[in-house]
Amino acid sequence: MFDGRWRDTVDRGTGPVGRKLQKVGITADMLTATGLVSAAATAVAVATGHLHLAILLLILTGLHDLLDGPVAKASGTSSTRGAFFDSVTDRVSDVLILGGVAWYLESTHPGHLVLLPFAVLGATSLVSYQRAKAESLGISAKGGLMERAERMILLGIGFLSASFLVPVLWLMLALTMATAVGRFTKVWRLAEAPVPSVASRRRRRTRTSAGGRASSASPSRWRARRQGELASRSGRTWRARHARQGIRQRASRRHP
Repeated sequence: MFDGRWRDTVDRGTGPVGRKLQKVGITADMLTATGLVSAAATAVAVATGHLHLAILLLILTGLHDLLDGPVAKASGTSSTRGAFFDSVTDRVSDVLILGGVAWYLESTHPGHLVLLPFAVLGATSLVSYQRAKAESLGISAKGGLMERAERMILLGIGFLSASFLVPVLWLMLALTMATAVGRFTKVWRLAEAPVPSVASRRRRRTRTSAGGRASSASPSRWRARRQGELASRSGRTWRARHARQGIRQRASRRHP
């Protein structure tokens, strides 16, 4: 939701901060890497039951994730490698934090409830995969009720109290699954047009190139044909003139 609706507003606010950080020598890769360290610290804090400390560390993790893009733009180092590094780091951070939540639930809520964070993680991975696969096919799959920013905010609310955590996890699971279903439906509708196969694309290119050659060759053939016609016409004229001259010469010899 934030990425789809308020991304431009957020970028305008974080742009000056990114330029200041770039001027003091902080790079986007540094922010991405330290954000992973903050995520690991958040997981440890949650696993050991320090939920309020986990809120601060989660905010720090989110700030790193929020500012690495503006720093990359300010320094002119935005690249495919940086985007790949950032995306992989986000997935690892999700695994670490929800793994810490599972460790905490195993200590405080014995039973099958420990599987709830892993269910949230599975739904989160599905949402991320849908976007990556859709974009590889040339289709935009942004938006939804529960993207990464919303998940971090909701999880921070769950860390306010131990009694909040389990209901928040159930809510995250429901909203994340709704986001996955919504993205699947969106991509399914946008991908209704059949993608041409490799063989059909080759045939189309062959026809196009053949048509181009035919169109380029047709004027030359027309000129050659026209020149042949002119040559044959001039030949017939010369032969007729020569025949008339021969007739006149023979007539003059008979009647001097």
